[in-house]
Order: sequence, then C-alpha cells, then structure tokens
Amino acid sequence: MGTEHSKNEERRSMVFLRKGPKLPAWEDALLAGREPKSLLKRGLRYVSLSLIMKGMTSTPDFLWGLHEVQKLNLSRNQLVVIPPSLGKLDRLVVLNLGGNCLKCLPKEIGLLRNLKVLFVNMNCLKEVPAELSLCRKLEVLSLSHNCISQLPLSFTDLTSLRKLNLSNNRFVQIPLCIFALRSLDFLHLGSNKLENIAESIQYLVNLQIFIVENNSIRSLPRSLCYISTLELLNVDYNAIQTLPDDLYLLRRLRRIAWNPMDKGLHIAHNPLSRPLPEVIEGGLDVLFNYLRDKKEHN
Repeated sequence: MGTEHSKNEERRSMVFLRKGPKLPAWEDALLAGREPKSLLKRGLRYVSLSLIMKGMTSTPDFLWGLHEVQKLNLSRNQLVVIPPSLGKLDRLVVLNLGGNCLKCLPKEIGLLRNLKVLFVNMNCLKEVPAELSLCRKLEVLSLSHNCISQLPLSFTDLTSLRKLNLSNNRFVQIPLCIFALRSLDFLHLGSNKLENIAESIQYLVNLQIFIVENNSIRSLPRSLCYISTLELLNVDYNAIQTLPDDLYLLRRLRRIAWNPMDKGLHIAHNPLSRPLPEVIEGGLDVLFNYLRDKKEHN
C-alpha cells in the first residue's frame, strides 16, 4: 500500500510540474547542469551572448558575472529596467537592448568604455543619461522609436560617433550637440516634429546620408548645399515649397530617388511651388540646371 501511495504522489507531482509556468530557455540550460559560461559563443571577433525573445521581464543575475562577454543581445523581451550591474560588463563592444519596455538607462552605462555599437530602439525612453557620453569609442547609436525630445549637451564628447538614428521620437529641432559630431556620416531624424534645419548643419562635413522625412520642415537652409559629401538627402513628406538655388552644388546626389533605399534626392510629397514639380519630372540634371540658371539671373 505504501508503494501505491508513493506512485500516486509521484504522478501528482509530475502533473503539477507540467502545469507550472514554462521556464525561459536560459533557465532550462542552467537546470540541466550547464554553467552560465557555456551559453557564451566564441566567434572570430567577439565573445557573444544572445538572449533574444526569451520573454524576460527582468535580467538574470548570472549575466553580470559574465565579464568576458563582448557582444550582448537582450532585444525583443519585456525588460522594464536594466540594473546598474550593467557597468560590470566593461568589455562590451556591442549591446542590443532594442524592442523592450525600458523607460531609462542606468548611468552606469558610462562605464562601458569599449562600447562601439548601442541599440536602444523601440523602447519607452524619454531621456538619455549624460553618462553615455563617457563611451568615447561609440560609433553607432540607435535611439529610434522612443519618446525623446532632447539630448544632453555632453553628447558633444562622442567624437567617434558615425551613425545616429533618432527617428520616430519627439524632437522639435535638431539638438545643438549634434552639430559638434564631425565624424557623423549617417543621421536619421525622420518622423519627428522638426519645422526647420539650422544653418549649423554645414558643420557635419562628413555627412553622407541625411534623412528628415515625415516632419514639418518648410524650407532647406542654404548651408546644407555645402555638405559636398551628401549622397542621400531624404526630405519626403514635409512642407517644403521652394529649394535653395545652390542645391546643384550637391554633386554626389545622382538622381531623383523614389525607393527609400536608393541614394539620391528624395523630394516627394511636398507642396513645391511651380514650376518645380514639372522640372523635377525631368530628373536631377534638369532640376540642377534650372536652379543654376535661376541663380545666375538673380
């Protein structure tokens, strides 16, 4: 009888376990007796760890002891907060926190002095910690799809930054600190609330791709025409009526572009005054010749 009782208890326990909450994949690995370090992947360039789409609402404590990790992907979870312990991973080169529910970043992110790539897109950020500017090696930063309306002035220290995505936020003007980032070759400010582009844009002398589509920009500054490196200028879906006469100086713009991925001048869906719509139909060379002639006769 005792044996039968034991069997019934065992069955009830197994049923209970089956009905319990499903464990995240990384917990399964640990319960199987694997060390946390066994989750690391050692590639040719980086020691990496990916915990993408694990349904996590908080970060596992073991993570902050993996000091070797250089590339960490925590994207597409339901993380609400990243603890100060992040600062312990000071070998990080690439950090992906995209697609979570983060409302802020810990100031300890400034301890990641080797960080070169940071994705915090598709979160709920309203501000960015000034300490991020201590990551002087940062080259790529995506803060798109958040609720940010300004950047700290200390961002002027990010002198290595080459690519910056601030699209789908709440900027009403381009933050002044951006004009100090002379290494920028890619700047995306599409889908914000911009009404103008400051003349200071000319200081971004290495800018190749500049996207400000889907804003409320009414005109383009003349100084924009002096960024000779521009290969893609996207001002689609704005309120632009006229174009600066010196636009023809942007010789690296090869065509009027319609596909969002194409290089060239994107000028569609603007209330351009006549005869600009008809001129643009003839192509970029026709537009540039028109603007050049117009300047000469003024």
